[in-house]
Amino acid sequence: MLILLLFAFLSGLVTIFAPCIWPLLPIILSATTSGGRRKPLGITLGIITSFALFTLTLSYLIKIIPFDPDILRFFAVIVISFLGLSLVIPKLTQILEGFVSRLSSKFAPTQQQDPNQPPKTGFWSGLITGFSLGLVWSPCAGPILATIATLAATTSVNWQIILVTLVYVAGVGIPLFIFATIGSTIFTRSRLLSPYTARIQQFFGIIMILTAIAIFTGYDRVLQAQLLDAIPAYSDFLFRLEGNPAVQSELKKLKVGEKEDMPKNTIFSPTEPMGGDKTSDSKLPNYGLAPEFVGIINWLNTEPLTMANLKGKVVLIDFWTYTCINCIRTLPFVTSWYEKYKDQGLVVVGVHTPEFEFEKKTTNVENAITQYKITYPVAQDNNYLTWKAYDNHFWPAKYLIDHQGNVRYIHFGEGKYEETEQAIQILLSEAGQTVDTSLTSLPDETPKSRLTPETYLGLARLERFLSPQSPTTGFQIYSYPTDLKANYWALSGSWNIQNEYAESEKGSMLEINFNAKKVFLVIAPDSVEGSIKVYLDGEVVNETNQGQDVSNGFAKITEPKLYELVNLPNQENHQLKLEFQTKSTKIYAFTFGD
Repeated sequence: MLILLLFAFLSGLVTIFAPCIWPLLPIILSATTSGGRRKPLGITLGIITSFALFTLTLSYLIKIIPFDPDILRFFAVIVISFLGLSLVIPKLTQILEGFVSRLSSKFAPTQQQDPNQPPKTGFWSGLITGFSLGLVWSPCAGPILATIATLAATTSVNWQIILVTLVYVAGVGIPLFIFATIGSTIFTRSRLLSPYTARIQQFFGIIMILTAIAIFTGYDRVLQAQLLDAIPAYSDFLFRLEGNPAVQSELKKLKVGEKEDMPKNTIFSPTEPMGGDKTSDSKLPNYGLAPEFVGIINWLNTEPLTMANLKGKVVLIDFWTYTCINCIRTLPFVTSWYEKYKDQGLVVVGVHTPEFEFEKKTTNVENAITQYKITYPVAQDNNYLTWKAYDNHFWPAKYLIDHQGNVRYIHFGEGKYEETEQAIQILLSEAGQTVDTSLTSLPDETPKSRLTPETYLGLARLERFLSPQSPTTGFQIYSYPTDLKANYWALSGSWNIQNEYAESEKGSMLEINFNAKKVFLVIAPDSVEGSIKVYLDGEVVNETNQGQDVSNGFAKITEPKLYELVNLPNQENHQLKLEFQTKSTKIYAFTFGD
């Protein structure tokens, strides 16, 4: 943990050299043209406080009080605009100073000012300015900050995440404070500049107003992207700094979570059967007492269930999420087993644990339940608490529990359908049921050959990315490489890269060199219907090779889900190109089938 804290602090320190912070520096300089010696401290504390506060708590706040996060940007626009106008129009400056003076007098007793010293006013106005800037500033994210943002977005914040964030912003704050202090000293003490102070303030006031307009229109993000594109050396340096094995090891611990933060179960062990490999009177091992359902935010197709009131039943726990192609391919077997054995005492509970933020929405899960004809109970485990109770790490994952409440069979991934059904039959027989030993006859669609691996498009799990520009959070202009290697992908045009997804602008493009028969992509549209034109090896797809979600070469994106884009007669190597016809289409992950 000490190594991670050290590198978090160093990453914060070097942020002053990051292109993504440069648009802030003129505003900080503008704010120091008036006010006293405490103003730089106020600006610095405001920036790091608001950034840390909203990074760690925004997901919680939206969950408690649903609101559009963009309202924070509008708040910043209003504050920065007014501060800029106050520098341009002296009358507004007097009004602002009077308001801040009254505000500060409520928090600190009035003290006699030494006439030979610079005035001490300005802390509170600096704090307001800095707080507004912290709301709209998105640092150039390396692995450390990307992990913090990902865990905060999934409301998985613990004391370690808070500590790493505080150390990071402390590193950011030191050079910012030095910069603000130097600026304040120059403008308040320089005899050379003192005759032109009013004009300088008006000039910087105009800069603040222009900045507010840029934030309102979203151009601030474009500007950051262009700076990163023009100067990629910083991103390369940051990834080298944070990418060493010691830091990566500590980040993995944060992602998995500390054991004391998980629901405790001292009996269940998913890796070590009790009493040897098998129980004395059964063909199946005993892994111990099944954990209880915990942290379920909603039950679908049923009233709330507990393991206690399911005792006497054979229970199949299926961890799944509705955009996971591996899960989707297992669902026909799971639904068939439920229909076949429910009258003999089998209960299936689908624990829906979302991989992406939009999968937390109950309406989306309900739509998937209807689409895949799921009639058994489904539990929404949005906060991963039941997932952690089972110490699970995979989609899909199946846990079979006997009539006495013990876990007796575990299988991760696809396949082994006959073995799983035979385990169901054994446990039903142990419970005293007479069971038909015939097996369900369905096609096994588990890939039999080596395919292009699952490919995530968000920064947190980015792999095999070949665009020349180093990926960072926020908007950036990308271009294709001269050669796209097998299983690699690249972007072209303007993209907003976030931890979970890549978001397109109109005209943006993506290419991926894949080996598979089928290509699937998790996509979420903007508030309006999206459209993507699909090319295969430079030609628009047609009826012989387009997936079921593509018509006349276009995929219509109507809801967040997994879309089938390509369906070839045979598994082959091809190059897929996607041309986005609408803006704000979010893409999450490719998966492949044969």
